[in-house]
Amino acid sequence: MNRLEGKTAFITGAGRGQGRAIAEKFAAEGANIVICDIDAPIEHIEYPLSTSADLKETATAVETLGREVVAEIADVRDQQQIDAVVAAGLKKFGQIDIVVANAGLLINKPFWETTENEWQVVTDICLGGVWRTVKAVTPHMISRQRGSIILTSSTSGQEGDPGILSYVASKHGVLGIMKSAALALGQYNIRVNSLLPGPVDTIINDNPGTRDRIAGKPNATREEYLTSVLNWHVLRGRSALAPEAIADGAIWLASDESRHVTGLELLIDAGHRLLPGLNFNNVADDDAGR
Repeated sequence: MNRLEGKTAFITGAGRGQGRAIAEKFAAEGANIVICDIDAPIEHIEYPLSTSADLKETATAVETLGREVVAEIADVRDQQQIDAVVAAGLKKFGQIDIVVANAGLLINKPFWETTENEWQVVTDICLGGVWRTVKAVTPHMISRQRGSIILTSSTSGQEGDPGILSYVASKHGVLGIMKSAALALGQYNIRVNSLLPGPVDTIINDNPGTRDRIAGKPNATREEYLTSVLNWHVLRGRSALAPEAIADGAIWLASDESRHVTGLELLIDAGHRLLPGLNFNNVADDDAGR
């Protein structure tokens, strides 16, 4: 459909997963792509993070679709690194029309056992990284009086989860950034919206710690995790969603089809937020309430 023909999109956390799916979707719709991701393990994160090889694979996929790409290693905890990626994109393409602040990670741990450093790692990437990304592109977009900014939050941005408090706090904060930035930038014709995915079938969920949390048992298998996710959804037969499901929402927010939309929390969760919920910590007690 070429909905993004002539546009350039900047996507963080694009080495794999939904970041890669968004990059491929945008390229298929005509956009040139600027991408970044990290190329190193991060302290306290117990599952593998993206590598330079992953980022190169995303870049190759974009080029195979006939679009040009700038791919840079960068850590969203470092403003100078993010600014440098934006500068490289502007040098090559002359413009950035769309930004997707997608980089994120989590730690599965009770909050009272979480260390100061563990809290800092999650919040500095999932919340601080979003702020730095938006900050890096905003002056350029203001100068052009146009732009679409898309922030990846989560269903955890609207509800609690007892096992990932730092992630939940960050994703709630992302919605605060989105609402405040939408108010600040509307006068410049810049739209700011948010994606709220449910469980997506990427390594942030398909790892031992998250599988155990979602399945509610230790040493959960991938099959047990996927079966448990069926209980998160209203729509029939939906387990963990493919990353492409999030890309399908992102393309609408990026395109002119949503040109009158700002401040939106776009749930892509197979109806999860319609459910009344459950008590994760229900314990029978004959004396309760006496």
